[in-house]
Amino acid sequence: MIAEAPRNIEPVTEIPPVIITGMSGAGLSSAARVLEDMGWYVSQNLPPQLVVQFFEFCAADTSPVDKVALVSDVRSLDFSFGLDVVISQLDTEGLKPLVLFMDARDDVLIKRFDNLRRTHPLQGSGTLLVGIERERALVANLKESADVVIDTSDLSIHDLRRAIEPNFEYLASNKQHVTVQSFGFKHGTPRDTDIMVDVRFLPNPFWIPELRPFRGVDKPVSDYVLSAAAAQEFLDNFYKMLMDMREGFKHEGKKFITVSIGCTGGHHRSVAIAEELARRLAVNDDLDVTVSHRDINRH
Repeated sequence: MIAEAPRNIEPVTEIPPVIITGMSGAGLSSAARVLEDMGWYVSQNLPPQLVVQFFEFCAADTSPVDKVALVSDVRSLDFSFGLDVVISQLDTEGLKPLVLFMDARDDVLIKRFDNLRRTHPLQGSGTLLVGIERERALVANLKESADVVIDTSDLSIHDLRRAIEPNFEYLASNKQHVTVQSFGFKHGTPRDTDIMVDVRFLPNPFWIPELRPFRGVDKPVSDYVLSAAAAQEFLDNFYKMLMDMREGFKHEGKKFITVSIGCTGGHHRSVAIAEELARRLAVNDDLDVTVSHRDINRH
């Protein structure tokens, strides 16, 4: 049993506590291992009644850790009150946590459970899908209010690490973090995004034989895409809109913004536009910007 912690603790660091939650089978433990490798102290599945005390102790000036995270999955919902109540209490204590929500498609979750020969914690006498649907209903509000949502459906463990590390490396600063990712519509739209735009209105380098083998990060393709007047007009207008929107996000306490830019295959137009948008955003000292290309190597 954790003893009663002193109240009104002033954290010794600007780095907020992190709560890792989400769908069973979506990679909560893998996310925890990534943070541990980055020097975070990670605790697993404390009863909700003890979470506030745990974070208070870790924030005290006598604490040996300055970066702390907690994994809380559906099993914690067996207790008398849920994670949303805990988050509200932490806000009141001045220990506002950053919530990382891990998700994946139903078919992917089913395959993962089947491969491990495990039952879902909530399926009871029903099917895996029944358990997954019950869990989705229980965690819907948490996902809606999460600071970062990562969909692991198509991510390798290395991809997951690349998705997590940029989001958490900057936390000691007060910057907003913007991830600009390109993708291909033919591979499906990303589920973990705040703003999605379609740049298939731009001329497609795929139909230029000498450009087809290159990608949007290569100068011949980048020059071709960005030389279009429509590309420059789009970038100017979208950049202005995004800068206006981020003030609203900041007012709402949203520190993480994910912008997804799509074209047909995710090789040329979306990549070039994502790179240029990230370059323009990076000149702002109060922004931390990461660019990624989800489908650049897919066929």
